[in-house]
Amino acid sequence: MINWTKLYICSKQKGIKTTDYISNTIGRLPKGYVFTYTDFTTEVNKKEAVIKALNRMVVSGKIAKLAKGKYYKPESTPFGNLEPSQFQVVKDLLEDDGKIIGYLTGYSIYTQLGLTTQVSNTIQIGRNEIRPILQRDRYTIKFIKQKNTITKENIPLLQLLDSIRYIKKIPDSDASSACLRFITLLKNLSEKEINTLVRLSQKYPPATRALLGALLEEIGIIQFQEVLQKSLNPITKYKLSGVDSVLKASEKWNLL
Repeated sequence: MINWTKLYICSKQKGIKTTDYISNTIGRLPKGYVFTYTDFTTEVNKKEAVIKALNRMVVSGKIAKLAKGKYYKPESTPFGNLEPSQFQVVKDLLEDDGKIIGYLTGYSIYTQLGLTTQVSNTIQIGRNEIRPILQRDRYTIKFIKQKNTITKENIPLLQLLDSIRYIKKIPDSDASSACLRFITLLKNLSEKEINTLVRLSQKYPPATRALLGALLEEIGIIQFQEVLQKSLNPITKYKLSGVDSVLKASEKWNLL
């Protein structure tokens, strides 16, 4: 965490000019760190000076512009400058004054979970309150409605449930290969995490709970069968071609 206030106070005490203060501060930032002019000062009369200084640094190539009012310190490679991580690109949409309000999901974490090798220009964010689609640099930012309370602890489980929910949308993957990966991921969870996963799944669509039930049964976890099956309509069928080759109980869970 960058202590901007401490850096600014130190610069004032040493009599450093605004331009030098900004330059020195940026010099201490890690590569790919995204920031705005508001990170440097809260004084209204300094705003224009800060913005002008940052724009001069963009022209000189010392920093790069991500979107209006957003800058980052690029990392140079023989193949050009590296862009900031997806987390850095959207971190202001994930936290508000230290409180977690969103998390990376969908296309943004399929690679991380080993579900695909494709990298997308779409960043998906799970939030309780969604927003219209945004564009930042080459990224299209979309929002997925999350009905569960979002906490630091349950984000990995929500990401897994989101992936199960959108199994048909995982690029360069089919349902059977995705299920094999889900099985591996579920086997690595603790009993407490599985219990939380089932609880969180109650606020997901029935098809997600049905697939979760079949996946858990495949790895021998059967103590949650009753609670999951009671949450489903026994006559509703869920179309998911190919899962029967991986999940022996697919028919029992109405996965066709």
